[in-house]
Amino acid sequence: MKWWAGEFLPNGRKRYESKGGFTDEGEAYRHGQDKLYEIRHGTHIKNRDRATLMDTWLDDWLAAMDYAYSTELAYRSRVETHIRPYFRHLAIGDIDPLTYRAFKKHIQQKVGPATAKNVLSTLGMILDDAVPRLIKTSPVERTKKRGKFVKKPKERKRDVSEETVEALARNARVLLGEPGYVMIWTMAMTGMRPGELFGLTREYCYPAWPASDLRLDPEEADRYDEDLERYGKGADLLPAIRVERQAQRTKRVKGAEFFPPKYGSQRTLVIPPFLADMLEAMLASHSSRWVFPAYRGGCLAAGDFNGDYWYEIRGGADERPKGPGVRIPRPAIPAVPEFQGKRMYLLRHSHKAWLDEELEHSRYAVEARMGHEMDGVEGIYSSVTVPMERAITRTLQGRWDAFQRRSAEGGDS
Repeated sequence: MKWWAGEFLPNGRKRYESKGGFTDEGEAYRHGQDKLYEIRHGTHIKNRDRATLMDTWLDDWLAAMDYAYSTELAYRSRVETHIRPYFRHLAIGDIDPLTYRAFKKHIQQKVGPATAKNVLSTLGMILDDAVPRLIKTSPVERTKKRGKFVKKPKERKRDVSEETVEALARNARVLLGEPGYVMIWTMAMTGMRPGELFGLTREYCYPAWPASDLRLDPEEADRYDEDLERYGKGADLLPAIRVERQAQRTKRVKGAEFFPPKYGSQRTLVIPPFLADMLEAMLASHSSRWVFPAYRGGCLAAGDFNGDYWYEIRGGADERPKGPGVRIPRPAIPAVPEFQGKRMYLLRHSHKAWLDEELEHSRYAVEARMGHEMDGVEGIYSSVTVPMERAITRTLQGRWDAFQRRSAEGGDS
């Protein structure tokens, strides 16, 4: 059975599609009628489109990506490491639910659950985008769960006390000097993401900001003026940090590049008085453009922060005495048991928990502080007011003051 799909060959003759293997003339005729129906209603998938190799479609899909640099890097890594090697020689029209299930089982046995979930999510996007150009429906099963139930793994979290933050901060001081100590407390008291901390420069930090704001967006002129009336150093002003960008290591340049914060979550973070004093004193002690520089003064995002610093900040390290081959001697670093095997990111989580413990805070103000957008009427009509911000600074200062009293009572220096 053959039919015309509405296309012409270069010589002007009609291009026909066909299918053989029928044993009954009526069955072949009905198949042809079905194809003509699809063509009339715009749902027909050409044979040669269905025969497109997954290898070719992956090239097209990657070329059309338009995401943040780190997101594109992650997608490319998943495609080249896991998806392309498995599907390279398959036609996209031959990938059915059974093929998808086989790959799902393969990837879950090959890598950890978090990586497998990310790879399957990326594959789902790739196959979804092939509809309706190359396939009618995606073979990815989402509406009905099949197979045995597997409980989703969830990272176990502990309550993070100020004493734990202090232990981490003191360890960071050994490795990074005073900027390391203040950085840990800044993350715990603002909920900033690591990349936002690493990319924070003087012009967006108290006490210079907002007077030092670079004012890069002409459409934000009103906000710049309002910030001067609301934030800064002064009796009636709120000390604050402006999250305008993050720093990430890339392959395009040597070192790190600036990118917008995750989800475009530019925001202003008021800080408690004790942290404002810490930042002012610490910034006066060094001349780097980075608020929290690496040991040699560069951007922390340009290196391997986890390997160079975090693993020892949380896990401790032996003393490094002065001697042959030792460039920088240092004392022993004690482990922080509550953070063994934990990510630095959990300091951000603990910040939200600290604010949630105080029921007086507006849910909108807390979510806005974390860089999240709220859906519905609350997200449309709410705004962060000065009383809301003052309440947040009171809570955070109160936690610090209570910690200082406990330390004094316990004889902790």
